[in-house]
Amino acid sequence: MGLSRIAGRCAFIMVLAILFDIAGIILLLLGIFAHFSYWDFLIYSGAAVLALSVVLWILWYTFNVEVSYEELKLNF
Repeated sequence: MGLSRIAGRCAFIMVLAILFDIAGIILLLLGIFAHFSYWDFLIYSGAAVLALSVVLWILWYTFNVEVSYEELKLNF
């Protein structure tokens, strides 16, 4: 089972979304649990990265929706 079978037609966007998920969670957890003087920057940047990840997941899902030609023929 290859990556294209799992990820669909937009494997690059899926990999990018997963990387943004991981980076956002790491930044968020570092901001919460580590004792840095710039903890608020880590929390806000982690939340922003996770929000961008949600946008990437929506793009991945939208680009993988397949519509058959019969459904495209609209009869008014």
